[in-house]
Amino acid sequence: MSYQKIDTALIHGGISTDERTGAVNVPIYQTSTFKQDGLGKMRGYEYSRTGNPTREALEALIAELEGGYAGFAFASGLAAETAVLSLLKTGDRVLISSNVYGGTFRLLNQVFDHFGINYTISETDDPEAFEKDITDDVKAVLIESPANPLMTITDIRAVAEIAHRHGLLVIVDNTFMTPYLQRPLELGADIVVHSATKYLGGHSDVVAGLAVVKTKELAERIAFIQNSTGGVLPPFDSFLLIRGIKTLGVRLDRHVSNAEKAAKFLLDHKAVKSVHYPGLESDKGYEVNKRQARNGGVMISFELEDNYDIKVFFESLELITLAESLGGVESLVCHPSSMTHASIPEEIRKKVGITDGLIRLSIGIEDIDDILADLDKAIRLSEVR
Repeated sequence: MSYQKIDTALIHGGISTDERTGAVNVPIYQTSTFKQDGLGKMRGYEYSRTGNPTREALEALIAELEGGYAGFAFASGLAAETAVLSLLKTGDRVLISSNVYGGTFRLLNQVFDHFGINYTISETDDPEAFEKDITDDVKAVLIESPANPLMTITDIRAVAEIAHRHGLLVIVDNTFMTPYLQRPLELGADIVVHSATKYLGGHSDVVAGLAVVKTKELAERIAFIQNSTGGVLPPFDSFLLIRGIKTLGVRLDRHVSNAEKAAKFLLDHKAVKSVHYPGLESDKGYEVNKRQARNGGVMISFELEDNYDIKVFFESLELITLAESLGGVESLVCHPSSMTHASIPEEIRKKVGITDGLIRLSIGIEDIDDILADLDKAIRLSEVR
């Protein structure tokens, strides 16, 4: 059964109960293999790398939430991207958004390059410029919108229409938005990937990746790659992720409310040079994002004026935690150029606008007054007098 309202689907979508016992939560099938009743007589499962009931429930859930044909669960977001990019072959090229997660760049620049699969950094937020980057060897485009860490917005529908005219596969990383805020398959994407470690899990206690495909043909190809390469999500982690997804709606409502207030606070602060948040009307991507997403999401990046020391800023934060990752209930902050995007060469970082002064915030669900007080105190203490 599918549900019209996503808040209901988050809880009851996919395979949400155990048919054998009636348990309202899918059990953790912590097994590596399954008894067969005779040669060629299986009860639907044979080996947990190939298929596991707990993982299957999660895969059915994310497929329903994204409106796709099938879902696949992997051991991390990068494992999901690796499987999807394995659809390409030697000599193929993929276009990527100008600022993407550093791990995605590293995967293409230092792993897939060994197999003769190439990439080109493209301004996907400018459809005309994007189309000019399409050469005969380009077979796919990988979009982040909002992009990490500058929150650049790509018009997914416009880019997908251009890409499909040229026969390209359209892949969208929907980690920052989740299907609760944005549904790329409805906008023309062929495949959606997630680092489910982030908002889908939501509690900084599981590492996971998901992929959802639009067609049966893509499902068969990804299923073969998933089983052949083996980077699958274990049953217990699958259970944790299902549990996290059940509260995605209520968590994101609070996350976004806090983020909108934090972005406005930073925009109005005299010490702040620039703010990147697509929920602000002043943001370059505001209008496009408004058309394709429910709101501006949770992630914010900003820069302080030159007379502020960002090292002191980070050291002065008490509530907000300096850490890799994002999307947990707690507020996190990071320095992209030395943390999440350190694998991108400095000249490329500077070219796309990832400066050494850029700060990235993942706003949590704490009381907003406490979050703003922590930010304000750290900013004040970091002023160079």
